[in-house]
Amino acid sequence: MLEDKHEMIALLTGVKSSKKSYYTELKKTVEQLKKKNMQLEIINEVMKSIKIDMSLGDILNNVVDKLRVLVHFDRLSLLSLHNDNLTLTNIYPEDSHYIKIGSAIPNEHSLYWLALKNRQIIFQRLNDSYSSFYEKEYLTVLHLRTILVLPIYSKNKGIGVLSIGRHDESEWGMDDLAFLEQLTDHLAVSIENAQLYNEVLRGKQEWEDTFKAVDDMILVFDKDLNVVQFNDSVKAFFDINEQSSDLPILEESCKILVRETFYSKKPGYREIYFQNNSTCELYTYPVYNNEQQVYGVIAYIKDVTEKRKMEVQLLHSGKLAAIGEMAAGIAHELNSPLTAILGNSQLLLRNITSSDPSFTLLNDIKNCGNRCKQIIKSLLTFSRQDEYVFDSCSLNEAVEQVLNLLKYQLEKKQIVIKCLLQENLPFIDGSQPQIEQIIINFLLNARDALELSSRKNKEIIITTSSLQSNEVHLSVKDNGIGIEENRLSEIFHPFHTTKETEKGTGLGLSVSIGIAKTHRGTIEVSSKLNKGSTFTLKLPLQQSKNR
Repeated sequence: MLEDKHEMIALLTGVKSSKKSYYTELKKTVEQLKKKNMQLEIINEVMKSIKIDMSLGDILNNVVDKLRVLVHFDRLSLLSLHNDNLTLTNIYPEDSHYIKIGSAIPNEHSLYWLALKNRQIIFQRLNDSYSSFYEKEYLTVLHLRTILVLPIYSKNKGIGVLSIGRHDESEWGMDDLAFLEQLTDHLAVSIENAQLYNEVLRGKQEWEDTFKAVDDMILVFDKDLNVVQFNDSVKAFFDINEQSSDLPILEESCKILVRETFYSKKPGYREIYFQNNSTCELYTYPVYNNEQQVYGVIAYIKDVTEKRKMEVQLLHSGKLAAIGEMAAGIAHELNSPLTAILGNSQLLLRNITSSDPSFTLLNDIKNCGNRCKQIIKSLLTFSRQDEYVFDSCSLNEAVEQVLNLLKYQLEKKQIVIKCLLQENLPFIDGSQPQIEQIIINFLLNARDALELSSRKNKEIIITTSSLQSNEVHLSVKDNGIGIEENRLSEIFHPFHTTKETEKGTGLGLSVSIGIAKTHRGTIEVSSKLNKGSTFTLKLPLQQSKNR
């Protein structure tokens, strides 16, 4: 081994490169290292992929798939030694056999037996007329020209033979032979493990099938609180791969209850919460041996996340129903005094000029009354007390009606309004007042975002289009402060707002998404912080007719 290292160092440093190019020798050395690295990778892959419950056929196929990457061969066979009988068990390819699988090889004049007894690798040319052995006849019929026989030993005990045949007479290199010998050593361990464990696994199969079939999670703990066994439901819950041997990461509350069950020797129950936001019910049961001593604990875990979500949704639905009834009652109670406030303020405004000192106060009363009216209208829509008749309507007309109301207010804030409305936009079936309410909410939100922005050039772009054959789109884009990414999923929730108390109710987008769904449509939003937001209303086209 030391001489090999010195030889390798000499090659790498170019000490012995007298006539040959140094770089040629270096390239050759690198290729040799790559080959050895590939051999180690193949052996490693073979050992990782072989399971103790694999059949010999599965093991052979696994070896063949990896071996063909590195070594050229045309036939491979495996013979197992059992009860002093050397039996052909597996071949590759499956149709490359002359004697039947399961046939025993005679002890006398056998090349396989010779390799096994002498524990040596044998390379034999089949066209050699001077040699005679039992396997020669049927191997020659398979058009093989050479055969390499490798004995398989485990703990100084012969357990089989691996034979590799070729259709040509090419020689085997020393590196390939060393690699194959190492491979058979690993293969021997795997084969012996498979044979031993298969018997044990068959005896436990019925119990394990029942254990795996349970939909809920089952874990078995020992006295040290180590998980010694768990079913497939645990793998699915904790996202453990089939090839992985990693145990699930349990919460400390789970282990605490298991520990309590060990000490109290009584079943336990607790509701636990995992880091993946799952809620589970944990039941623990002590396991007794013949001496009535607790040697283990079974943990039964039932995922009740969806159940809890349904309970929360039911509770939330009840709250929303109560809020809806309360909102409808408040809206109706406020409508009467609000009508008097708006009516009287408008009558008073008619009798005074804008230069009158009280004009500003009366105008504020009227504007606040109108704002209260819009809030009440939103509350009625939110509580489903306000209904509209669906008819043929145009998004362009809705935009124009809204701008008649808000354009002056927006321009007063030095906000530029740009309209890119598609001509001959198809009509939709809907309620234009409700559509206008969505547009108003979009524009007011854009205005508020621009007021908080430090930009000098503030603008809102309103676009309508029918890019898809079955939809019309309306988008309102601003270059305001934008919305944080973690808030995008919450902006449509009722009463969610970041505005000051007197400037926002948190109902606008919630009401808008409800109106959109009523029209069989949806609202999409895209936003970047400090760059602006775009709200897009998508509605289906009118099915009956267009005009």
